[in-house]
This record gives sequence, structure tokens and C-alpha cells, in this order.
Amino acid sequence: MRLPKDRNDRVMLGGCAALIGLGLAVGLSNLPAATYAYSANAAAVEQPETAQTFRNIPASGPMQHAHKVSKTVKSDNPISIVRDATDLPPPVGKRGPQRLKVDLDTIEVTGNLADGATYRYWTFNQKVPGPFIRVRIGDTVEVKLKNDDGSVMMHNVDFHAVTGPGGGAKATDAAPGESRSFEFTAIKAGLYVYHCAVPMAAQHISNGMYGLILVEPEGGLPKVDHEYYVMQGEIYTEQKIGAKGELTESYDKLIDERPEFFVFNGASMALAKAPLKAKVGETVRIFFGVGGPNFTSSFHVIGEMFDRVYNMGSVTSAPVKDVQTVTVPPGGATIVDFKLDVPGKFMLVDHALSRVEKGLAGVLEVTGPDNPDVFKDHDPAKSAQSMSH
Repeated sequence: MRLPKDRNDRVMLGGCAALIGLGLAVGLSNLPAATYAYSANAAAVEQPETAQTFRNIPASGPMQHAHKVSKTVKSDNPISIVRDATDLPPPVGKRGPQRLKVDLDTIEVTGNLADGATYRYWTFNQKVPGPFIRVRIGDTVEVKLKNDDGSVMMHNVDFHAVTGPGGGAKATDAAPGESRSFEFTAIKAGLYVYHCAVPMAAQHISNGMYGLILVEPEGGLPKVDHEYYVMQGEIYTEQKIGAKGELTESYDKLIDERPEFFVFNGASMALAKAPLKAKVGETVRIFFGVGGPNFTSSFHVIGEMFDRVYNMGSVTSAPVKDVQTVTVPPGGATIVDFKLDVPGKFMLVDHALSRVEKGLAGVLEVTGPDNPDVFKDHDPAKSAQSMSH
């Protein structure tokens, strides 16, 4: 490099070089700090949780069920297979870990699908969905599955809450008339799906073999006034929706993912015919899951917002607040909480709203005084004649 001969030019060049050097020095002095801050934040995010130690709780005396127990109905006529939305055990509370039992009877039964139409369901404990199972983290759960003598198919159960081969499916493969069992310790809190996993699993699920198990965190969930149990499924029949008599399953439609019916709790319009009920001022919680086997739900309550959503069924993450619609995939679940501010009939839907025409709708019926500070109808008499939801 040739330096300028003029002294002033050399001074100017030297000054510029000094300024550039100073800038580089300042920049480089900040760089390690910035890099360190990024690394520290990354480390904070990626820091693994402190491992908990869980121990199998040995049997000692009679065990309580982790679900409500109901009697099996023997009938030559079609029965109601609809699981009432209020049919779930109470919260676990603040108790310590225990040893509990789950009794699942796999029963194939003819049930009422729609007005004038029946269907041959495959069920856990003769209802769709199967029983709501409720435990807490650290509980040891003994599962016994009995396949009814009158069954045609082999059945089992796969719990998404189980850490073990097939979620327990291999340990419960049962031929008609056979009983199988296993036990597990609940080591992850959350709301999880369970379902039959005998091949073809999609067939067993679409015929009604799915349910939810809640593993409560230590200390339980925040208290609410009402809890409900709702699951969405699909039914694939050879006959078109609207046909009468006993409808038969369609393998081709199942494989092509072309259901004739979408249902809450097993049957067409089941939770519209037997609505959920609550009062103004109360808080409600819906445990919602999708048995599927194929379609994602965009769960929505028309006229309400969810105050808290335990997204993807996680009860150890912070809930999301003020949500309109929540997406739940097949084999997934969520928990939604909200307070009821005004009376009325609020529809439960999948916001893929064409599915309402295929039987997918429920009702939350809220009674109590009007609240004009929140909602005021200027012509209630005319509104009463409206056909809108």
C-alpha cells in the first residue's frame, strides 16, 4: 500500500483508521456478551426437568376403581350406547399416589345410531366412549380387559398414557371369552386417549372403541362447578345417512375416509337430545377428545369463548386464555374451561360445519337471569322464532 505524501492526508488517513479500529473494538467487545446471553437463554429453555422417581405401589387390600362402574345390559333389542356427558368420576383432589383398578369389558352390541337406524357397535363397557378413567400422577393402575363371550372379534386396549409396549395393547390381546391384564404407573400428567388397537385398528375405533384417561397433576386441577366428558368419532356405513333399519359398516368407505356420520358420544345428535346443563354464573369444564379414526376436529361452542384451554391435553403447561376454537387431532385431546355469563342454548360443534348435517352437534343448556350488561336482545320475541343456532 502506498501512503500519501502530504502530511494532512496522512493525518486524515490515520484518524479514519483509529475510528474504524475503535468501532471494531466496541463491536467485538459486545459480541461475546451477546453470544453469552443467547447461550444462557438457550440453556434455560433446553434445561431438562428434574427427573421424578416413581415406584410401583404393591397391592394391599381392596382396590378402588379409577372409573364409574355400570351394569351390563342384556337385551335382544337395540340399546342406547350413548355415554352421558356427566358420567365421569369426581376430581382426585390432594391425595397421594394409590393403587387403583380399571375393568374394561369389550362388548359388541346393537345400538341406536339415529332416528329409526341402528348399528352394530364394538364398545368398552357397552357405551361410547368407554368409561372416563381418572388417576393422579404416581398412581399404579391395574388394568383388566375381558372380551365378552358373545364377541366375534379379538379386542385389546392401547392407552396413550402408558409407557410400555403398545400402550398395553400386546398385554391385553384377548379372544372372545378371554381375559388379559397388566399394570402401569402413571408417570406423565395429562389428558390422554385410549382405544382398541387390534388390526385393523381404524375399524375397531370407528365402531366405538375409544375413551379418555385423565392423569391429574399433584394437587389436581382448578375447581369448577361442572365437568363434562365429550368425544368425537366417525361412523362408516354402507347405507346413506337417513336410511332406516340396521345399518352395516363399510370397509371401503373407511379406507377412503368417507364417513356417513360424525358423532359426539357415539350417536347422531346424542348431546342435542340429552343436553349438558348448567346455570348462569357457573364455571364448566369439558374434557374433549377425538377417537376418529381419521378426522381432526375444530371444537367450538357457539356463543362462548374458552377462558382457559389446556392445549393438546397438557396440564403441566400454562393454559392458553381467551380462545374461540381449538384444534384436536384423531387420538388427541384437550380441556376447556369457561364461565357462563348469560342464559341460552349454546351449540357444541366441530367448526367444519357441514358435519352438523351428518349428526355432529350438542347443546349446553344454561338457565338463569338475563345479564343485559353482557348481552341484550332488542327483539326477543322475534328471536324466539329464529331457526338460527
